[in-house]
Amino acid sequence: MSEKLVTAIAEMEEKEALALARELLAGKTDPMAILDDCRSAMEIVGQRYEAGTYFLPELLMAGEMLTEITEMVRPEMAKTQGVQRHGKVLIGTVKGDIHDIGKNIVTFMLDANGFEVRDLGVDVPAEKFVEAIREFQPQVVALSGFLTLAFDAMKETIAAIQAAGLRDGVKIMVGGGPVSEQVKSYTGADAYGKDAIAGVSLTRQWVGVK
Repeated sequence: MSEKLVTAIAEMEEKEALALARELLAGKTDPMAILDDCRSAMEIVGQRYEAGTYFLPELLMAGEMLTEITEMVRPEMAKTQGVQRHGKVLIGTVKGDIHDIGKNIVTFMLDANGFEVRDLGVDVPAEKFVEAIREFQPQVVALSGFLTLAFDAMKETIAAIQAAGLRDGVKIMVGGGPVSEQVKSYTGADAYGKDAIAGVSLTRQWVGVK
């Protein structure tokens, strides 16, 4: 574990964090270890956000650092095909909602835990999810939303997956700021993930990873 990298990310020292990540990669550090350090840093950022010492700008900056470091290590991960992928996850923010911070963190965490993730982005219509399920054939579909209007879009997306005859082949989770067990029931999802760690835990459980 690189305490320096964890600290740099957690303290919002972007230049330092990116330089350290490059240095670690150049020194042949395992890319998964770098992602693991990022995950540890994000847990600290999340705790500070919940405690009210960090706010939205810090979350945004942390998300940007995550994206840059993930892009940096991805080519190295591709070289080490020994990295076992446990399964496939399709994720996206539903139609009408453009929030992506939480989705990006979940995507990062799933990637760091050995899952192949396809991120459809934001404001994703139901038919795009249906097309992607046919093409990508994931075991798990994650629907993200931060606005209350996303609840209906989640329900419509799951109904479209059902109408396409694909519902029985996938497990569906919903998540995002105001999402709850009640929303899970309303939308017809299999589960609700209260945060990124819960999302990873559900995915591992569903694909049979201990």
